Amino acid sequence: MSIPAREIFKRVREIQVRTGRQVADVLAGHYVSVFRGSGIEFDEVRPYLPGDEVRSIDWNVTARMGQPYVKRFVEERQLTMMLMADISASQEFGSGTRSKREVAAELCALLAFSATLNNDKVGLTLFHGEIEQYIPARRGQKHSLRVVREVLSHDPAQQQALQQGRRFRWLPFGVRRSWWKTGRQSTDIAGAMEFLQSVCRRRSVCFVVSDFFDEKYLRSLKMAARRHDVIAVLITDPRELEMPNVGLINLLDPESGAERQCDTGSAEFREIYRRQAQLRLTELEQSFRRAKIDFIQISTDSSIVDPLKNFFRMRERRRR
Repeated sequence: MSIPAREIFKRVREIQVRTGRQVADVLAGHYVSVFRGSGIEFDEVRPYLPGDEVRSIDWNVTARMGQPYVKRFVEERQLTMMLMADISASQEFGSGTRSKREVAAELCALLAFSATLNNDKVGLTLFHGEIEQYIPARRGQKHSLRVVREVLSHDPAQQQALQQGRRFRWLPFGVRRSWWKTGRQSTDIAGAMEFLQSVCRRRSVCFVVSDFFDEKYLRSLKMAARRHDVIAVLITDPRELEMPNVGLINLLDPESGAERQCDTGSAEFREIYRRQAQLRLTELEQSFRRAKIDFIQISTDSSIVDPLKNFFRMRERRRR
């Protein structure tokens, strides 16, 4: 999907305007109260004062100075947010005015601008069957806009031409070259989680934005969740959950290329389709809950803000 630069700029600007007020008025307070930082960090040593906790005494400094000194710690406020955005072929699907990829871009914008308002760092990883692009975490609104632009506009075919012969020059230290290949493939969430573990040594808040049309990735998600705060965000479309009666049609799997003819005029077929889709959603939610990974579901035909607000409120209640 090659989009003209002018159209990309227009879309990014629309998302910025649409999400800006939502971030300022709705999400910013929730964001700050939910994500407080990854712990405490050492600040300094100072002379002992009456009332200080005895356990905070630094005995090495005390021995050198001949009088008691205590360690002082401060809360580590700055966070690193990593957005892991699935750009596999199935993300291009949308039965209404927005595709799943456009919804993912708007979601990333809301999260990135919320983090920027709190002076946190934001990074981006685009993946499908391989890791397509990695943008290290940085601060600032200009950087957040770049994150949104990349989610919307990244074209693997075009990127292959641009990176031919120089793709591996800027790989982060310790990243396996086999992860970086060209061409759109089916989704590999496990590979994306392995990549996250390699590039993010410190604890980060990681939003995995995908339709989760993949298998055997839960173990990798659970391993990543031991170090990072992993949140699974499922992007769905109404036509993936319920099939209308439009007669005899050919259905194409955009990731595998498999094609199948279906009779949507059959009430039995539509009911089986609906039940299987609902079963998949239920199993996804249950598997994430068992793995202690937070789960958000967002549809292409509804608000992005409401599910995020509900998620933040749930996290606030859990913290209390």
